[in-house]
Amino acid sequence: MGRWVRLRQAMAAYALCTPAVVLMLALLVGPILAVMALSVTDYQLGAKSLAFIGLENYAEMFGDRVFWISLTNTMIYVAIVVPGSVLLGLGVALLIEAGDSGKTFYRAVFFLPVMATLIAMAIVWEFMLHPQFGLVNLLLKLVGIAPQNWLTDGDLALYVLATIGIWQAVGFNMVLFLAGIVSIPRFLYDAAEMDGVPSAWERFRLVTWPMLGPVTLFVVVITSIRSFQVFDTVHVLTKGGPNKATEVLLYSMYAEGFEFFRSGYAAAITVIFLVFVLLLTVVKTQLLDKKVHYQ
Repeated sequence: MGRWVRLRQAMAAYALCTPAVVLMLALLVGPILAVMALSVTDYQLGAKSLAFIGLENYAEMFGDRVFWISLTNTMIYVAIVVPGSVLLGLGVALLIEAGDSGKTFYRAVFFLPVMATLIAMAIVWEFMLHPQFGLVNLLLKLVGIAPQNWLTDGDLALYVLATIGIWQAVGFNMVLFLAGIVSIPRFLYDAAEMDGVPSAWERFRLVTWPMLGPVTLFVVVITSIRSFQVFDTVHVLTKGGPNKATEVLLYSMYAEGFEFFRSGYAAAITVIFLVFVLLLTVVKTQLLDKKVHYQ
């Protein structure tokens, strides 16, 4: 009798899980498998037929100078945006939480870039960075600095996009760090003060930072994935230029798939993109998880 009860319970559990499993297969696993299958064909967008070509798309991609440029630019972008936005987000969260008034106002101000549509904000940045009448160059003139061609100078464009990426990500990271700071038990600070740790820096180093370990791990991983997915600002502001100086993986994938209609080749770039995101997430999680203090 007990065995039949357990069997019915198991069947009920599987029945309840089935819709979620089906949705996961249809919305997550299915598209990934479809992209992987498409990456080994010569399919072109709109074509009525396709042929299996094996790993030719991957061989062409690894021999393509533009692919390596876009991969390098993506890595540089991630290497700038992740530490910059994480550290600034933590700093803003600490400053807001330490204040006595205006917390709601400052939270809203710093969170505005997250709520705004990034494409719309990119257009605003395009006007601000205009070489002739942009606000940034006008401010530089006031302090005696020569105007710059921020988006058409190959030595500056990628770093300008990374700065915009930091500006856009700080508010999101700030909210996550604020949630982590609020959840830290207050008695830990009282105990630290009783043990002779009066300075704010020592309390941060000994209490706040270790207790923010899980939040920091989550913020770093999420920010890395979001940074790897940079596309909007590149598409609106530079179109990958000048001379491929801001070409990133997602923009290369878009250009190959929807401008040159090489869907099979674009699918191969997508597979490599997914592999890099997965590896980046696993490596960061494994390295940082060892130093995380879980409450």
